Amino acid sequence: MTRRLQVWAPDGVPEVRPGDDLTALVGDALVRDGGVRDGDVVVVTSKVVSKAEGRVVAAADREQAITDQTVRVVARRERPDGPPLRIVENPLGLVMAAAGVDASNTPEGTVLLLPEDPDASARRLRAGLRARLGVDVAVVVTDTVGRPWREGLTDIAIGAAGLTVLEDLRGSVDTHGRSLVVTTTAIADEVAAASELVRGKTEGRPVAVVRGLAEHVTPDDGPGARALVRAAEHDLFREGSTEAYLRGHADAEARRPPTP
Repeated sequence: MTRRLQVWAPDGVPEVRPGDDLTALVGDALVRDGGVRDGDVVVVTSKVVSKAEGRVVAAADREQAITDQTVRVVARRERPDGPPLRIVENPLGLVMAAAGVDASNTPEGTVLLLPEDPDASARRLRAGLRARLGVDVAVVVTDTVGRPWREGLTDIAIGAAGLTVLEDLRGSVDTHGRSLVVTTTAIADEVAAASELVRGKTEGRPVAVVRGLAEHVTPDDGPGARALVRAAEHDLFREGSTEAYLRGHADAEARRPPTP
């Protein structure tokens, strides 16, 4: 049977400001575009969620804002033409450059922080769209990240509601009858990446709709995108270069013979 996936980004979402009703702005744009159906996935960027939730903060120094949002430093590299590049873990458990602090498309002297609880933001938007439009959709909140070992940027899900964020295929068999023992598909991240292809980075389209994944849209809100953050005890690459250097230095000092 043919499988079909449709992804599109409607026009008409205005500039979002602190305190705006995001449900109304997104819902109106979807209605003008022809509406959505049960089983669709509505994808919104974290930037517009943060703006609506008032996560625009005064910060003359973006570097200090990054420091304030840092739980631990994973890697740091000095740059001759600007401030150091810092890959850090932020309060959401996400490991990303600059802790997700954004200084683009925000007034001079301010920066934009990620939503305080993106899963809660997704749940509120999902409930609001259900009440406003009378449809059961899933909602994904996205942000842009780099990836270890790969060039380029992509979008990932940092918030989700009503979507199977991880499809566990372990125990099933492939087309040759071999048992799958490790395969768990990051459905929410794949939705986020697909949506970015139609939204673009500079086209002012912060909302997308993905149709064709109704089997992954759930009646309840589900665990959210937090389930995509790998637990520390399972993370083989948790220790960053800075941490490894400091640990190695400390170990060497501990083994150094006492000075006579």
